[in-house]
Amino acid sequence: MNKIPLSVVVITKNEERNIADCLKSVADWVDEIVVVDDESTDRTVAIAGEFASKVFHRKMDNEGRHRNWAYAQAKNEWILSLDADEKVSPQLREEITATLPMTQFHAFSIPLRNFIGKYWVKHSGWYPAGKLRLFMKSRFKYEEEGVHPRVFLQGDTGHLTKDIIHKGYPDFEHFLASLNRQTTLEAKKWVETGRHMSAGTALWRTIDRFFRHFIGKRGYKDGFIGFMIAFYASLYQIMSYAKYWEIRKGIKE
Repeated sequence: MNKIPLSVVVITKNEERNIADCLKSVADWVDEIVVVDDESTDRTVAIAGEFASKVFHRKMDNEGRHRNWAYAQAKNEWILSLDADEKVSPQLREEITATLPMTQFHAFSIPLRNFIGKYWVKHSGWYPAGKLRLFMKSRFKYEEEGVHPRVFLQGDTGHLTKDIIHKGYPDFEHFLASLNRQTTLEAKKWVETGRHMSAGTALWRTIDRFFRHFIGKRGYKDGFIGFMIAFYASLYQIMSYAKYWEIRKGIKE
């Protein structure tokens, strides 16, 4: 199969369990794979070196800045951004190779097929939930924030229909660990940007997030997993506030 002028960029940190499947899903049809590793202590770098055109070592300082730096290392104008626990489905590969040569768009959103364990979450706002992952690097930039950075795009966005497969949560333990990391970053972001958050607002958002995910986004159709997703979504709000309050009051050692 002829390789297309597309750079796949992957950010890694201790991803030896996932990185091979991720890179195998693109190795035979894109002409560049760039891996930027954040001080992994496992076999991530060694495995990545079997597939990647370039492997860089850079400590994560800020998610938006880190990703922007990684994209700048790619040789091609078109970039497909993947996380190490994601892979391109065969159907998406065919869609990308057919679309890019003739497109008038400057970026594309791609659906994510998210899993918890072996369960594909089809509701709860998790599918298709398109993410802007395929773009022209000269027109794309992340806000340089540490958590949930916004995307800035100059141009028009198209929408692909086939999936990136995301197996980011082997179980609820990993899901909760991710939530714990993200709420710490969220609280720090609020403090650093001078954002004011009251207990009342945080409590309202906690309740609202649960019902929005479980009822509004039909999480109930995912059964108990849908309930847990809604619960974690609400927990995100109150835990972010608790950590924000802790930092503001200066009670953390």
